[in-house]
Amino acid sequence: MGSTRRKVINMSPPQILALGFLGTIAIGTILLLLPISTTISISFIDALFTATSATTVTGLAVLDTGSDFTVFGQVVIMILIKIGGLGLMAFAILIVLALGKKIGLRERILVQESLNQTSLGGMVRLVKVLLIFSFSMEALATILLSLRWVPEYGFGFGIYTSLFHAISAFNNAGFSLWDDSLMGYVGDPVVNIVITLLFITGGIGFTVLYDLFEKKNFHQLSLHTKIMLTGTLILNVCAMLVILTLEYTNPNTIGMLSFTDKLWASYFQAITPRTAGFNSIDIESMNPGSITFMLVLMFIGAGSASTGSGIKLTTFVVILLAVITYLRGRREAVVFERTIGDHIVMRSLAIAVISLMAVTFSIFLLSITESAPYLYIVFEAFSAFGTVGLSMGLTGELSTIGKQIIIVLMFIGRIGPVTIAFALAKSRPSNVRYPKGDIFTG
Repeated sequence: MGSTRRKVINMSPPQILALGFLGTIAIGTILLLLPISTTISISFIDALFTATSATTVTGLAVLDTGSDFTVFGQVVIMILIKIGGLGLMAFAILIVLALGKKIGLRERILVQESLNQTSLGGMVRLVKVLLIFSFSMEALATILLSLRWVPEYGFGFGIYTSLFHAISAFNNAGFSLWDDSLMGYVGDPVVNIVITLLFITGGIGFTVLYDLFEKKNFHQLSLHTKIMLTGTLILNVCAMLVILTLEYTNPNTIGMLSFTDKLWASYFQAITPRTAGFNSIDIESMNPGSITFMLVLMFIGAGSASTGSGIKLTTFVVILLAVITYLRGRREAVVFERTIGDHIVMRSLAIAVISLMAVTFSIFLLSITESAPYLYIVFEAFSAFGTVGLSMGLTGELSTIGKQIIIVLMFIGRIGPVTIAFALAKSRPSNVRYPKGDIFTG
């Protein structure tokens, strides 16, 4: 017993976090295998896939959440989404505080790793604010959605449906109780506004929300917050215009809708690839250009320390700024009158390259194991890595090996980039210096 405890203590924070996610997935799998959880017979691989998808807040589903799972099973999925979205350590801190215990240095370090922070200052207060904010947002969204769904489905199911989708949306999970996601509400203003505000808020990053809570002036905000707010606005607007332009005349998506509904559909589908996972139009029927553009959005993902994944928007912006700096012949990347350090550029490049390698290798394996159109496979892989949850219809048709590959990719997508970032950020530079050498590139 003492030996096991010493092994756990000697583990690094990223290893403990990964182990925590694996433990949560294992418990979720066992609960979903119980007869009380499903209305049909469920295999171990399907239970594991669902538990992994929920814990990594992905949303890819091999079974119909609304009909194949009982209310008990759906509640299990909701709990897994909540734990996976806000992070295991945030809930651990909540339990410790509820028991009246003190938070030690190691626990603060784990929270720091979990929330992708660079310092230990104010960790406990940050967790408190985030937990209160998240529960408040989900409660408010449940009330607003109930105004739409209680008249349609009755009080009980209307409230329950609103709660389920509020939790799923804020945590960027993409699970829905309907087999066509939110396609039935493509032009509904209430559903579009509430759901999108939830996954934008959840995906922008907890540190950004905390920064906005602490400071009221844009100029006082941290550089990270400024980049996230500006980048999110620009990317969302551009994405909406691209989707609207490419799909405008497509009769299978938005071509037959009114102009107002076209705008709602384009707005929703432009934002959801950034790890949200809901869809209000048929993804499989979208034009190849739109699909390709969505691949980029899924790979970029949400913000650091958020409920979403991907390489993160700030990582993408740093790489883009570094390229622009090189093309302009300048030595340092500058944004908002602040210089971006070389170590941040190197870390961003490492995250992007390693992530791309993981996705590419998964596509290679899936192209061998699955008999499906190549674009479907590529889309599935990018969606799994970005923990997006969108699919062109391949998820339910995956082979057993294919499901295992996607399970691993979802886990890497949720754990990998954060672990890689901290492993690189914490590494100590060597004092040894070697003579410079020239290499021909390009």
